[in-house]
Amino acid sequence: MKIRIGSRGSDLALWQANFVKDQLTELGHEVEIKIIVTKGDQIQDLSFDKIEGKGFFTKEIEEALLNKEIDLAVHSHKDLETTSPDGLMIGAVSYREDPKDILLIREESYSDLMFLDLKEDAVVGTSSARRQTQIRRLRPDVKIEDLRGNVPTRINKLREGQYDAIILAAAGVSRLELNLTDLRVIDLDPTWFVPAPAQGVLGLQIREADVELYEVLRMIHHPEVAERIEIERGILRLMDGGCQLPLGVYCIKEFNEFVVYTSFTQNKDGVAEISSYQTHDKVGLIETIAEDLKDELS
Repeated sequence: MKIRIGSRGSDLALWQANFVKDQLTELGHEVEIKIIVTKGDQIQDLSFDKIEGKGFFTKEIEEALLNKEIDLAVHSHKDLETTSPDGLMIGAVSYREDPKDILLIREESYSDLMFLDLKEDAVVGTSSARRQTQIRRLRPDVKIEDLRGNVPTRINKLREGQYDAIILAAAGVSRLELNLTDLRVIDLDPTWFVPAPAQGVLGLQIREADVELYEVLRMIHHPEVAERIEIERGILRLMDGGCQLPLGVYCIKEFNEFVVYTSFTQNKDGVAEISSYQTHDKVGLIETIAEDLKDELS
């Protein structure tokens, strides 16, 4: 079977596409990758909240899939809308790379006297509303400035001194095997610095009618990951949120018990509140958590 994969052109997106390509090739399929430029790639001078619409990094790829220019779209699952466009579906999800965020600090801005080892009144780069509200909770003294670009570009901006520190997803840094020996790396535990829903997971999107490809993707699907991120993204969906809602949700499952951590506030200028939930029965869990979060807005 010949499979055309659609992907953004960044180093990380191509790593992800090639990761899936290698898996499908091992199963005996002929695979090629087609690079598609998205709105989020084209607009680099605005923060996400100033770009109109949703699906900044996915819409053009989804359109190519609907138009049958490609057969499979490989996305960072956290970039996807919570409801697929008509005619499309998620055929499989990948393993979950380390879901945590990391704080990268320049040596000149490092201080072991301060929480998170970051000097007082530091300038921290991130365009994520979720990260802004959580770093503000932990370090209200810092100044937050927008940070755009792919992962290597963001790190280079830090090295150039445009920021004292930046916040990134650990998954992207790990997958690209980037050398960070000149920087201080602070792990942000996902139970108290809550990741985006489905952070670290790849979503493999196909046309609903493509039954043959769906059966192929079942061979590389991770159902245990799907179960947990279904909870995370279900909460996001009920909150009517996109990637700029200041919401973090992280679900783990231990001994048949679900533990869900949330971080939320009304807007990106606020300070996040952290909550946790623990249950053996996931029935009604998504709705309960979403209602609790909505109550915080009232």
